[in-house]
Amino acid sequence: MEQNQFGKVSVLHLNAGYKDGKTYLQDVHFTAPYKIMRPFERKDGGIQVMLLAASAGIMEGDRQEFQFQIQPGADVEFISQSYDKIHAMKGGCAKRFTHIRVASHASFCFNPQPTIPFADSAFENRMVIDLEDATSAFQMSEIFSCGRYASGERFAYEFYHNLVEIRRGAALIYRDNTRYDPKLLDMAGLGMYEGYTHLLNLFLTRPQHPDTFFREVREYLLGIADAEGGITELMDGDFAVRVFGRRAQRLEEINREILRMGKFRQGRC
Repeated sequence: MEQNQFGKVSVLHLNAGYKDGKTYLQDVHFTAPYKIMRPFERKDGGIQVMLLAASAGIMEGDRQEFQFQIQPGADVEFISQSYDKIHAMKGGCAKRFTHIRVASHASFCFNPQPTIPFADSAFENRMVIDLEDATSAFQMSEIFSCGRYASGERFAYEFYHNLVEIRRGAALIYRDNTRYDPKLLDMAGLGMYEGYTHLLNLFLTRPQHPDTFFREVREYLLGIADAEGGITELMDGDFAVRVFGRRAQRLEEINREILRMGKFRQGRC
């Protein structure tokens, strides 16, 4: 029987508004183990919100719920204080559900720290993102490790299931249904990690001058010697980026640079 160590669903609800040229938090609600730091104000009027977690990581039976409401004009980047560690489980799994709503002329960047699945861990993650219209800017990044590779735990987890759905208005513009199961798949082989240990996934809504953005990111990725990646333009002009690497810190650097390019091309720097 799975047991949630916190006895109930752990939640984080955040509602961000915009007034007099500045983004502010209208409402915040959280339960153990979560809380947030006082937002960091940026010179452009946006804010950076850091998630704090008073726990060792994600445990068997944990149930988590994140909700973000970004009101018109607001500009928010969501980050986390530490890596997401998914601990060993006896037979159950942990689950997280994230729902994000980005209003017209608002911007949200979901940019947490990398995820490390320990041996015998199992995790199901589902994200639903609703963008009001073409002026709703959204960026999302995920860095997923093969495990504690320095301790010999390469792809030793039970499974990792990640389902992401992004809609603009009523139209589905992006769907990523990923299930990594090392018992069934050669995770280190061809078509998977191909000898690398870390994977960076990025989604960015259509920036201004998309052709220039595509060319800049492609040239940047081709110039990197210690990682390998590519960029894809999606049907509605949005972009997906995948990068393989061997160090989480290096992929974080690459992630920051590509997000900077995307934010600049959206005219928000």
